Amino acid sequence: MNPLHQRTAGLLVPLFSIRSDRGWGIGELPDVGAIAPWAQRAGFSVLSLLPLLEIALGQDSPYSALSAFALDPVYLALDELEDFGAIGGIAAMPADERATLERLRASRSVDYGAVRALKGPWLRRAFEHFRRSVAGTRATRARAFERFREEQRDWLPDYSLFRALKGADPYSWWQAWPPELKDRDARAMERAHAKHAVDCTFYEWLQWLANGQLEAARAAAREHGVLLAGDLPFMVAEDSADAWTRQRELRLDATVGTPPDDFSKEGQDWGLPAYRWETIAENGFDWLRQRGRRTAEGFDLVRVDHVVGFYRTFTRPKDKSKPYFSPSREPEQIRQGEAVLAALGEAGTALVAEDLGTVPPFVRRSLTKLGVPGFRVLRWEKDEALFRDPADWPKLSVGTTGTHDTDTIARWWESLETEERTELRKLPAFSRLGNSEALHFGEAAHEAILDAVYSSGSNLLLLPVQDVFGLRERINLPGTLGAGNWTWRMPWTSAELLTDAGARRHTERAARLAHASKRQPRV
Repeated sequence: MNPLHQRTAGLLVPLFSIRSDRGWGIGELPDVGAIAPWAQRAGFSVLSLLPLLEIALGQDSPYSALSAFALDPVYLALDELEDFGAIGGIAAMPADERATLERLRASRSVDYGAVRALKGPWLRRAFEHFRRSVAGTRATRARAFERFREEQRDWLPDYSLFRALKGADPYSWWQAWPPELKDRDARAMERAHAKHAVDCTFYEWLQWLANGQLEAARAAAREHGVLLAGDLPFMVAEDSADAWTRQRELRLDATVGTPPDDFSKEGQDWGLPAYRWETIAENGFDWLRQRGRRTAEGFDLVRVDHVVGFYRTFTRPKDKSKPYFSPSREPEQIRQGEAVLAALGEAGTALVAEDLGTVPPFVRRSLTKLGVPGFRVLRWEKDEALFRDPADWPKLSVGTTGTHDTDTIARWWESLETEERTELRKLPAFSRLGNSEALHFGEAAHEAILDAVYSSGSNLLLLPVQDVFGLRERINLPGTLGAGNWTWRMPWTSAELLTDAGARRHTERAARLAHASKRQPRV
């Protein structure tokens, strides 16, 4: 099933937000399969996740990746690891660590530092059991591990060495390493691989485990008629394995971001390295092709983050000289963007494009020509002051109430100016709201908003999980740092979504709207 070719309802839910009784304070890869029965009951055929790539050290944002290929081990479910069970499992944990585990499970938000501090040593102990008892034998698991290492040889050895070299001093940037390592001298690299062989194997083993748990989660979701959508970040962090590995293809003397717009008078500087597009093109867009292929291994559908940046990257030189677009001319921008999307989609995975913000018309025309849908966000779909009727949104689009970067519909609705509320109520879905019902976010307003987007012309509907339930907590506030970003956890476990009376009421409404708008799950 291609969700872009038929009317489908999908759910945007960050993996870190999914809660379970057995998790370690953060959503884990098997939780994708665990939440699929509820998603199917609610009428959702797609689960869309934020990036699962390993987050750069010291960061919490999934869009600041330490690797373009490696999954974050923080999402591993230790309870499902054979080697963790072999060393005693949770029963072997001392009392203070079990107390920490219970605290993390009960927490309303993710504490990344505490989760990593608890999981890390136990992952290392489990690996030591694997290394002593399994690695190098003819056992099935040993052969599977070696097969994975061979299949991922294009990126895995460089990534594992990068992680091993960072192990002694995690917060030392690779640009401060000795010149022979910083510049990847062949003999120095060979010596480093030999010196850190055990650590390299450890990081490769973690990737093998994460890959297996993601494959199993995807299969479990499919058993309930639910496809998995991934998210491909625009760029990796400067202190990343890829920036070290591909120094010729990335500019470390400049950063990327967005130009000034209605939402940010100064624009945004993401602190991520810039593409050196001439070199990337000379290499046949090979890195982006590899990224697309790797993403396709785990997902049925891929959201391409900040797609306009692949057409024209807003580049900010670190010397404070004037920012500029690269390439600078529209014909070159079109050729480049279409070449990038061709490379990302070469593996055959369906693509959707995050085309929000300041996006020139030619980008959306290009996406339409390529058959790649962009987003239609209810609050921003306007002609001047007039809201566009969602029923008129094109089939080739992703209809939604918001994104991981926006306020929830509960907060948005209550922030509406009188004029906006008046114009919105001219749309068919809102015309039946009484004056008092329209004033505050309640059941009637919530139903009207959902009805509007479910009934939209967009083939794919993708609802943030908070908006399904009318919750107020948001995922991220762009341009800010702090514990409130990327840490929100759902108030129910996956099991409670099927049993809690309040959750069940919203589940039944979502299923009813899916049925009425002909967005039925496909099993």
